[in-house]
Amino acid sequence: MKIICVGRNYVDHINELLNEKPTSPVVFIKPDSAYLENGKDFYYPKFSNDVHYEVELVFRVSKIGKNIEAQFAHKYIDAIGLGIDFTARDLQAKLKEKGLPWEKAKAFDSSAFVSPMQSIENVENFFQQNISFSLKKNGDIVQEGQSNLMIWKIADLIEDISKFFTLKTGDLIFTGTPEGVGPINIGDQLEGCLMDKKVFELVIK
Repeated sequence: MKIICVGRNYVDHINELLNEKPTSPVVFIKPDSAYLENGKDFYYPKFSNDVHYEVELVFRVSKIGKNIEAQFAHKYIDAIGLGIDFTARDLQAKLKEKGLPWEKAKAFDSSAFVSPMQSIENVENFFQQNISFSLKKNGDIVQEGQSNLMIWKIADLIEDISKFFTLKTGDLIFTGTPEGVGPINIGDQLEGCLMDKKVFELVIK
């Protein structure tokens, strides 16, 4: 299982980090050791003093595929959930300054939390819906997103990603985060909602 992540997929998030808007999807991969299953706590890493939350829609791949056209993308997805792409922002900034890869800041152990996945019965119709989601930190809403605001929708992402990486059963696709990312501290409680239904609680330790 691999975790495929998409960066800079919401305009407002691009603007809040003062990044340049990409002309094609920005894709990076996290190893399976980054996966943090629901029910586990997130332990603040010792190598960073500025870890940020980034809540995202996550889709699960249902079968092997390569060079998938967008019109057939629904045939390769069977479930949806919420994820948090934890980012060591201070370490990322240092790596970016030197023009180095970001894996240490983005793909460290437990950096990809995933809620329980919900089965999608009619994926083709589901892809046409506007999916809302949000994140609360200590009871306050810090991020709110809608899938229709993504620059590249899930079908487009599957088409692009599958040109470069063979998708395999069980792979997870993080689709990007909306504006409102921010730091976490030990003791914080994060709560994610998908279509107005709470799907996870996570404690920072």
